[in-house]
Amino acid sequence: MSVLLSGNCHSQAHTNDDNICFKRGDQRSFSFLKDGELLLGGIFSFHDSWIIRQNNYTQKPLPLQCVSLNIRNFQFAQAMLFAIAEINNSSDLLPGVSLGYKMYDSCGSTPHGVAGALALANGNEATFVSSETLCTRSAQVQAILGVSASSMSMAIATVIGPFHLPLISHFATCACLSDKAKYPSFFRTIPSDLYQSRALAQLVRHFGWTWVGAIRTNDDYGNNGMATFTETANELGICLEYSVPFISTDPPEKLLSIVNIIKQSTSKVIVTFMQPKDIIILIRALSEHNVTGHQWVGTEAWIFDSKTVAMNKHHILDGAIGLSIPEAHVRGIQDFMMDVKPLNSSGNQLFTNFWEALFNCEFNSKNNHKRCTGAEDLSDVHNSFTDMSLMPILNNVYKGVYAVAHALHKIFKCNKTCDTNVTLDPSMTLQHLKNIRFQTKEGEEVYFNEKGDPAAKYEIINWQPTAQGTVEFVTVGLYDASLPVDRQLKLQNTSLFWAQNSKQVPESICSKPCLPGTRKVLQKGKPVCCFDCTPCAEGEISNTTDSITCIQCPTDFWSNAQRVACVKKETEFLSYEEIMGALLTAASLLGTCMTCVVAWIFLKYRKTPIVRANNSELSFLLLFSLSLCFLCSLTFIGRPSEWSCMLRHTAFGITFVLCISCVLGKTIVVLMAFRATLPGSNVMKWFGPLQQRLSVVAFTLVQVLICVLWLTISPPFPSKNLKQFTYKIIMECAMGSAIGFWAVLGYIGLLAVLCFVLAFFARKLPDNFNEAKFITFSMLIFCTVWITFIPAYVSSPGKFSVAVEIFAILASSYGLLFCIFIPKCYIILLKPEKNSKKYLMSKGNHKI
Repeated sequence: MSVLLSGNCHSQAHTNDDNICFKRGDQRSFSFLKDGELLLGGIFSFHDSWIIRQNNYTQKPLPLQCVSLNIRNFQFAQAMLFAIAEINNSSDLLPGVSLGYKMYDSCGSTPHGVAGALALANGNEATFVSSETLCTRSAQVQAILGVSASSMSMAIATVIGPFHLPLISHFATCACLSDKAKYPSFFRTIPSDLYQSRALAQLVRHFGWTWVGAIRTNDDYGNNGMATFTETANELGICLEYSVPFISTDPPEKLLSIVNIIKQSTSKVIVTFMQPKDIIILIRALSEHNVTGHQWVGTEAWIFDSKTVAMNKHHILDGAIGLSIPEAHVRGIQDFMMDVKPLNSSGNQLFTNFWEALFNCEFNSKNNHKRCTGAEDLSDVHNSFTDMSLMPILNNVYKGVYAVAHALHKIFKCNKTCDTNVTLDPSMTLQHLKNIRFQTKEGEEVYFNEKGDPAAKYEIINWQPTAQGTVEFVTVGLYDASLPVDRQLKLQNTSLFWAQNSKQVPESICSKPCLPGTRKVLQKGKPVCCFDCTPCAEGEISNTTDSITCIQCPTDFWSNAQRVACVKKETEFLSYEEIMGALLTAASLLGTCMTCVVAWIFLKYRKTPIVRANNSELSFLLLFSLSLCFLCSLTFIGRPSEWSCMLRHTAFGITFVLCISCVLGKTIVVLMAFRATLPGSNVMKWFGPLQQRLSVVAFTLVQVLICVLWLTISPPFPSKNLKQFTYKIIMECAMGSAIGFWAVLGYIGLLAVLCFVLAFFARKLPDNFNEAKFITFSMLIFCTVWITFIPAYVSSPGKFSVAVEIFAILASSYGLLFCIFIPKCYIILLKPEKNSKKYLMSKGNHKI
């Protein structure tokens, strides 16, 4: 290889090998080319645009200067040269056609990069070997490769777009560059940040980090990438405590403010979209202020960068995790890159500086510094140029060159030879690039989608310090954007190294998760990740962590004490098994038995005067109705059913009317008997036994008619009372028609009052008729019980209202039994001497 210098060059070398022309401009811009039938353009930042700060980054920075070599970009340029050399030596791709190249040094400056791109696009710049001799080829190129930065790529793509000249970047990841309306000629061999941002958000969510900080480089790469990350993070429930921009040209005050924000923050995870030089400045400042213990999440820009690792002397970034371009291997490229001796033979000052930086020596050493000989060997050197950790990026450069070559191969319709008579235009290369699909020698498939982007795949890298003090990049997972969303992120069962050598995943949340049984209530003025946990209300549950709302239990269910499950509500009704139900049942049966005993006594002594004198027929009918009254109370106990609901109220109404009718008949008989004793009175013939029976039947039929109408129009029915108690269901009998219910009670009350009034008037009759006194007492008890029943019934909850109704039935029944029949049984059994006609007919003041 020979190198031909141009312009102000002071030396040149010639061999029979390839002919390379170099043009040297000012200290910030260099270009060189290799002759060929077809030219490819290259724009690389062989120098860095760097900020020189005084007093350890605390004072105002000096103006931007191009002062240091960027060894990494020499690697990228070497990768391009390697691919071109392979293609020129290939008999399968562009056979018989030689590729040349022309490269510009952008010095990390967008204006310089645009100027270089315009020079490459114009194709009319003459490059001199000497002051007399021209290079044999023009500077027109078929495509431009090598631009790394997104901002520079945007500027260059905008300028050369109207020329239809393809621009292929190996490292520009801004999602904005996928906009074909703005950048129609842009392609890249590295995935768009659209996928990287989404992958970072999924990675952060995978570890449960919902409260994170974010720092980005204040350029198109950082701003656009962080915007996509923020959008995806919001969709996944991740909140940003802060999101701040930073770039190396910012004043010290801005850097200090970012350090203070990190120190005062509560989040323990920092997501970055930063260039390596920017994060290096940041971690230096953090180390000066002793800010440690944060978990860093990074992008491909620095997560796999050995220079960033070298500057991490205070272990700020230890345990960092992030995304990297998948590991790649290109056979032969390492040996090619290690052969740098031809570069030194050029005599160009750029490569003189490169050689001195590469071997840490000087050609013109004056201060006892190591002197360069030009014969140094890279096999004994370990620096950023010999570091092959960026092989995936070198592979991207390699694939970009091959993509252009395959497009040209199709344009020239190459088979064993190429048709060189085809009129070549850069727009033709652009169109064919959109449709190329090929495999590299390593078997990797290369193609561009409709946006000019490749397939998006990433490796998840974890920084794991070793015992030797170095950092090992350990692949702990993969991300493939072509898979369904739930399968895109896959982490391997590899132990990760976390910040501060923690064995557990760091926790970075604004609020503790809300446990099941509670719901999230947002804190006023704070992001959605900051919330309080409020217990679910009664009847509501939440059975998941971090529930936003509580679920209302179904009608027949209620929340348990923990508010995590709906349990079937307790069903309440007056049952035979419980104590109150058993006692009422016993009282009912006891009253029935006592009534039967009384009936048996009356039946046995039916011939005696006291039984005969008190209208034995009505007495037996009254005893029968009383037994029914006692028994009807049993229909109120147990689970309500359709038949029991209709039976309980109708049986109660009819049996009580029958009972009161009998008592009323006995009262009327007493009054008529008194009237019959008066001279000339003939009233008993109007109220004899037949009339007594008919009166009882008539009074009872009225109640039967009321009950029939009630059951026909709107009968009682079993219902679930869900309103009285929220936590249990009251099984009860709904009235159906309230008018029917109160008509039944009202009719009973009317007969009871009438009976009480008549008995009250008959209480002063002669002693042998003083049964009226006991009827008065019984009716007084009856009316008192049912008057007090109404408020007690209305105010009693649940099954206790049924118990009150049963108690009223039993109390009034016992009142009638005791007041009317017990005195007679007392005389029959214990005072038989009073059970005589003579005694009953006497005028003495004797009580019956």
